[in-house]
Amino acid sequence: ITNKPNRNLIINGAMQVAQRGTSSVNQGYSTVDRFRSINAGVDEGPTREQADVATGTTPYGLGFRKSFKTTNGNNTNGAGSSDYYMIRTSLEAQTIANSGWNYTSALSHVTLQFWVKSSVSQNFYGHIRTQDGTGQRYAFETGVLSANTWTKVTKTIPGNSNLQFDNDTGPGLLISIMCFFGPDYTDNSVSLNTWGPYVGGTQMPDNTSTWYTTNDATFEITGVQLEVGSVATDFEHRSFADELRQCERYYQVLAKGQGKYFNGTACNYTSTQLFMPVTFKTEMRSTPSLVYAEGSGYYQLYDSNNTSGINFNRPTSFEYKNTLGGSFYVGASHISGLTAGSASLWYAANAAALLAFDAEL
Repeated sequence: ITNKPNRNLIINGAMQVAQRGTSSVNQGYSTVDRFRSINAGVDEGPTREQADVATGTTPYGLGFRKSFKTTNGNNTNGAGSSDYYMIRTSLEAQTIANSGWNYTSALSHVTLQFWVKSSVSQNFYGHIRTQDGTGQRYAFETGVLSANTWTKVTKTIPGNSNLQFDNDTGPGLLISIMCFFGPDYTDNSVSLNTWGPYVGGTQMPDNTSTWYTTNDATFEITGVQLEVGSVATDFEHRSFADELRQCERYYQVLAKGQGKYFNGTACNYTSTQLFMPVTFKTEMRSTPSLVYAEGSGYYQLYDSNNTSGINFNRPTSFEYKNTLGGSFYVGASHISGLTAGSASLWYAANAAALLAFDAEL
């Protein structure tokens, strides 16, 4: 069965979900879920965004409406030897271990496909990299892209006896597309389309720097699919709700940018301490860290003796937590005037408020 459900091992490959926002100048996970961009040595930071796929293009006709797009800054000092800019997605080790890919056999394959577009015509490189055991890498190229033209890239990748994927929730497989990698990380002796040991200074052949040194050059990607087998099947389009649920294993939002938004019911432990329990919408990959925005009056509490509200600028911490939930704690350094022993209602009272949980790889 070539079009069986749940064959795409990539989460959010159609770039539908962007819980953190649709545009950012920050690297890491900052816009499209499960895809991060990483850079070093840039003279001016790139912009990342969840962009619209233009009507009339082939990806649009195939049902793609969103892409991950980056706009390059102005690297006036040229391409430094240690400079880089990449787009990456990470898969849990157990995802590969339980995928059905006999990854230690050269006779068993996975197939990677994606659509890519660059405003500059050149060849780009990428690699797949394993994380368990002795790290291995499989370098590949896109081929020379025509400027401002969507191109589909397909790579069929065999297993190898050196590959290891532990059956756990840690990082197992990294898929990286390089807009530019400086010569500190590259060497023309590297062979494409074959497995080799991962070494930081020899990850792929030398990169062309044209895109990197072109001010406001753009790079877009969508339709990322990794599946078991040697044939690239039609992209598995999943609903927004399905993709969001899978993304929430790694990052989920309790409140974001919503004035007077009800977050939950808290218990006033003392006049200066309260706890608000939270149950995650889906079990997270690991015990998450708390992400929050802080500002005067961002959050508000109402209890039996404070019907006009008590303002506070942020939670103090997130306590008693595991992959299923935990409890917000607000202490004396951030709040006072509570009615001890009373229940209180917690609101996000400012459009800039943010409460989220991060368990990313």
